[in-house]
Amino acid sequence: MRPTLALAAALLLSTAGAAAANMTPEPIAVMQGLDKIAARVSRFEAPVGKTVRFGTLSITVRDCEKSAPEDRPENAAFVEIDERRSGEAPARRFSGWMFSSSPALSALEHPIYDVNLLECKTPDAPSPAAATATLQPAGKSRGKETR
Repeated sequence: MRPTLALAAALLLSTAGAAAANMTPEPIAVMQGLDKIAARVSRFEAPVGKTVRFGTLSITVRDCEKSAPEDRPENAAFVEIDERRSGEAPARRFSGWMFSSSPALSALEHPIYDVNLLECKTPDAPSPAAATATLQPAGKSRGKETR
């Protein structure tokens, strides 16, 4: 980790530590993955304690916590990411906390994939981004309309 990132991480973790009492555990982490080769962004849910696949990656969320509604919005998840290629032993590529407000602070460094945390939620709660996406009619863009 570069010194500036280490300082930023220490500051964020000390701030998060002070607010940790206000964090609520949630059973589902909403993650976003980018396949840099195919230029495809995927949004997926990872239940805490279960392993999900994204390309050759196996992603296991060990803990996912959300800040209280009256606090500054923050989601934090402890994530373990292994790469599983056929004919090879699994290799750990990432193990640590990811923060939704600072995706670059603690990120997976991989030549093909990017993975980051979007939010922590309950199973029945729709995500804010999903609710926004449903407002837009299928096949319509927000840009200029044809005449």
